Amino acid sequence: MSGANGRAASHARAEGSGGGEGTTPKRAFMALGVCEALAESAATLGWTAPTEIQKQAVPELIKGKDVIGLAQTGSGKTGAFALPILQELLEKPQPYFALVLSPTRELAIQIAEQFEALGVTIGLKSAVLVGGVDMMAQSIALGRRPHVIVGTPGRVVDHLTNTKGFNLGKLKHLVLDEADRLLNMDFEAEIDQILKVAPRDRRTQLFSATMTNKVQKLQRACLKNPVRVEVCGKYTTVDTLRQQYLFIPAKYKECYLVYALTELSGSTCVIFTRTCDGARRNALLLRNLGFSSVPIHGNMSQAKRIGSLNKFKSGDRSILVATDVASRGLDIPAVDVVINFDVPINPKDYVHRVGRTARAGRSGRALTMVTQYDVEMFQRIEHLIGKRMEGFANEEEQVLVLHDRVSEASRLAAMQMKETDSKKGRKRSAKNLDDDETLNNEVNAELGLRYVKGRKHKHGRG
Repeated sequence: MSGANGRAASHARAEGSGGGEGTTPKRAFMALGVCEALAESAATLGWTAPTEIQKQAVPELIKGKDVIGLAQTGSGKTGAFALPILQELLEKPQPYFALVLSPTRELAIQIAEQFEALGVTIGLKSAVLVGGVDMMAQSIALGRRPHVIVGTPGRVVDHLTNTKGFNLGKLKHLVLDEADRLLNMDFEAEIDQILKVAPRDRRTQLFSATMTNKVQKLQRACLKNPVRVEVCGKYTTVDTLRQQYLFIPAKYKECYLVYALTELSGSTCVIFTRTCDGARRNALLLRNLGFSSVPIHGNMSQAKRIGSLNKFKSGDRSILVATDVASRGLDIPAVDVVINFDVPINPKDYVHRVGRTARAGRSGRALTMVTQYDVEMFQRIEHLIGKRMEGFANEEEQVLVLHDRVSEASRLAAMQMKETDSKKGRKRSAKNLDDDETLNNEVNAELGLRYVKGRKHKHGRG
C-alpha cells in the first residue's frame, strides 16, 4: 500500500486544501469526528484542513446517515466518503464492506489509490474492477476478500455474474460517485442489477455535480431519508482561471491549434476532442509536427490509457489529447492550459474540462476554439458560467503561414490511421496508433525531421 500512498499524495493535497484556520491538520479532521488514526493518515498525505464538502458530509456520514453530496470536481468528494467508510470498517472489519461505483476506469483507479493511501496504517485491502483488464486477475483479487471494491458498473456486474464466491450479500456501504455521469453513460441497467443484489439495510451515498432528473429518480430508489449536502449550487469556474476563445474558420481549425500551441510553448496542455478518432488524429498530427503529444480515449486498452496518463503526469509528454474520458475527477497536477479543440455539446462538460487546470489555488488558462458552427454552443457556455470570455490574440497571416505544413501532417495522420485500421482491424489499430514506439516509427519513416525543423519559426505570446 505504500506505493499507492505515494501516487495519491499529489491528489490528496488538492483533496484537503481547505485552509488552516490556526489548528493542526490532524485536529481539524478529528473535530469532524474522524478517529485519530485516520486523521493522522490525512495529515500525513498533506491534507491541511477539510474541504467544504468534507466539513458538511463527514459528520453526517459518521452519524450513520445516507448522504447526497452536490459538489464540483476537485472539491474533495473522495475524502468525504472514504474517511467515514474507513472509520466504520475499523470498528466492524469484514470483507466486501464497501462498493464504490465510478463512471470511468481512470477515476476508479484513482479512488482506489486514495482509499489505500488513507488506509495504509490499518491494513486496508482493496480491489479495482474495470474493463480493459484481465478478469481472471481481478477474480484472484476478489478471492483475497478485499474490504473495499472500486469499479465501473459493467465490470462489477460481469463479476457478480461470472466470479464464483463473489456477492454483495453483506455489503455495508454503496457509493455512486459522479452519479450524473454514471447515468448519462447509460449504466442504468447495470446499476439496477447491483441494487437488486445489495442488502436493503446498506448505507448509500450519492455524489454528483448536478441534481438531474435521473439522479433524483435514483435517489428516490436507493437512499433512505438522505441528508443533502450542497457546496456549489451552480456551475462555476475558479477566479484563477483565465478563459479565452478563438473565433476561427472551420477549414483552418488545425492551423489555429498548431498556432496556439506554438504561442503557448513551454506549457503543459490538455486538448479535448469530441470523438476517439479526433483524439487519435490530432495526436498523430501533432506528433508529425514535432510536438510531444500522447492520446487518451475510450478505444485504447486500459494499459495504454494508464501509460498515456503516466507519461503526461511525469512530464515525459507535454500534451495530452483526450476525449471527455479525462474531463471528470482525474487529478492531473500542473496542467497549464486546457484547449477545447471541439466545443462540448453539453455546456456543463466545459466546466469539467477546464477544471483540469487552475486546481488547488494554482493559476491556469483555458482556450476554446469556436468555428462558425459552434457559436450557439459557445454562447450557452458563457451563459452557464456567467462570464464573457476574452479573445485570444492572433494574426491570421502568421496562422496561414503554417497551412502547408499542417495540411501535409494532417494528410499523413489520416493515411496512418487508415492504413493501420485496414491492416489490423479497428480495435487493435487504436492500440497500435497509441503506442509511442509505433508513432515514432511512422513519423520518422514518413517525415524525417523536416517538420520538426520547420517549427523553429517562433512568435510572441498571445
